[in-house]
This record gives sequence, C-alpha cells and structure tokens, in this order.
Amino acid sequence: MCLSRIQSLRLVAVLEDCSHQLEILGHILAMRIRRERPAQEKAKLRKLTRDCEYISQLMSKLHLELEEKQCFSSLLQAVEEVEQRRRDTNMKREEMKQVDKRRQTLLKQQEELQQKTLKLQVIHHEANKKDHLLKMRSKENIKENDTGLQLRKIQSETSQAEALLEGQLELLKKQLKEEVRVHEESQKFLLKQHEELQQLLHELQKHTEQMVQEKSKQLHNMCFKKDLNLDRLEDMKMKFKEMEQMVMEDREEQEKLYQQQARIRAATKLQAWWRGCIVRRGLCGFKKAEKGKKGNKKERRKKKK
Repeated sequence: MCLSRIQSLRLVAVLEDCSHQLEILGHILAMRIRRERPAQEKAKLRKLTRDCEYISQLMSKLHLELEEKQCFSSLLQAVEEVEQRRRDTNMKREEMKQVDKRRQTLLKQQEELQQKTLKLQVIHHEANKKDHLLKMRSKENIKENDTGLQLRKIQSETSQAEALLEGQLELLKKQLKEEVRVHEESQKFLLKQHEELQQLLHELQKHTEQMVQEKSKQLHNMCFKKDLNLDRLEDMKMKFKEMEQMVMEDREEQEKLYQQQARIRAATKLQAWWRGCIVRRGLCGFKKAEKGKKGNKKERRKKKK
C-alpha cells in the first residue's frame, strides 16, 4: 500500500519521535537492570529491552521504506512474522500438551501392566508349587515300589566293593614289604657313607692342624724378619740423615767458595777497569809510579847478580 509524500513525511516524523522515546526507555531499563534487583524482575526488564530493540529495528526499516518508497510493507511483514511466531508457539504448546497426555496415558498403561505381571507371577508361583507337590507324590510312590530292587543292587555292589578292597589290601601289603626292604638298604648305604665321611673329616682335621702349625711358624719367621728389616731401615735412615747433612755442609762450603771467587773476580775486573780509565785519561802519576817500580825492580835484580 503506497502513501503520498506528505503522509509519509508525517509518519516519518512520528517514527523519529517514537524511536527517540524508545532509546530513552532502553537507557532507563539498562540503568534499572544494573541496580540490585530480584532475578524475576531482572528477567522481565531484559525481555522489555529486547522488545524495545526489536521495535526500534522495525521502526528504522519502516523509516527508510517510507522515505524511499512511501509504503509500509515491512511493517505488515513484521506483523505477519509476529503472528506466525504466535501460531508456532501455540502449536508447540498444544504439541507439548498432547505429549504430556500421551506420557500420562503411557504411565497408566505401565502401572496396569505391572499389576497384571504381578498377578501372573503369583499365579505362576502357585502353579509351580502344585507341580512340585505332584512330582514329590509320584516319586514317593515310585520309591515304595523300587525299594526291593534297590536293596538287591546295594548288596551286589557291596560284595563287589569288598572284593576290590581285598585286592587293594594285598597290593598295599606287597608295596609295604618292598618299601621296608628299600628302607633297610638305604639305611645301610647311608651308614657306610657316614663312616667314610667321618674318616675323611678326621684326616682333614689332621691336615689342617699341620697346616696351621706350619703357617704359624712362617708367621713367626716373617715377624722376626720384619723386625730385622725395621732395625735396618732405622739404621739406613740415620745414615741417610748424616749423609744428607754432610752433603748440605759441602754445598754450603762450595757456595761460600764460589761467592769468594766471584768477589775476587769482580774486584780484579774493577781494578782493571779503573786502571784503564786512569791510563786513558792520562794520569801520569800512576805511570811514573809504575816506571819507578820497574826501575827499582831492575836495580834489585842487578844487586842480586
């Protein structure tokens, strides 16, 4: 359905006013939800906020449609969708009711079946008791008729069992005799082994005593040798210390001699260096003295001649 331009503009203005009011209402609901309230009241407020959001979306679509096409088909479509949802919800409710009714009927049927099964079990139990009684009576009658035959069978079986037992008794006697013979032979054999082992033990004891005596002698000799070696070791240690002391003294004397020789060498080198310095610098006094010394030596030689 199409509208004129003026009608559409009027509706747009109304829708804008309604959208503003819905926004204000949404803010108010949000503030109330944030506050501490009971759970049921919060659920109702949240449902109202969802409804407001849905209506605002529809109004925005309708606003655009009125501005562009000058019609409100989206509103009609939304109304149809809402009605369809209501129908669906009603259908679901009816289906749920039917399901509940079926469930109740099934429960009733189950209860009836349970009662019937209990009755059948009671009847079956009674029938089993009757059958058992009949069987017991029939067995008693059969036993009364067959007692004579059973006695004869028992007598024959007992005679056969006695014969078997006598045969088994004879076999056991033979086995007992054989076991006694084997026991005597094994006892004799064990006695012989015991005597042989006693002799061997006596010989081993003698041998061990001899070995112990020999080892004790060897140990005594080893201890004596050990003492001698220790004495020798002490003597060697003393001699080694004396030799070491002598070596140390020799080293000290050699070091002293080496130091004296080094000092003499250093003094001679120093004197030679000093004489060289004097000669190079031309100090005559030293030369004249040397010449005088040489002349004196020659005169002395002449006098000796």
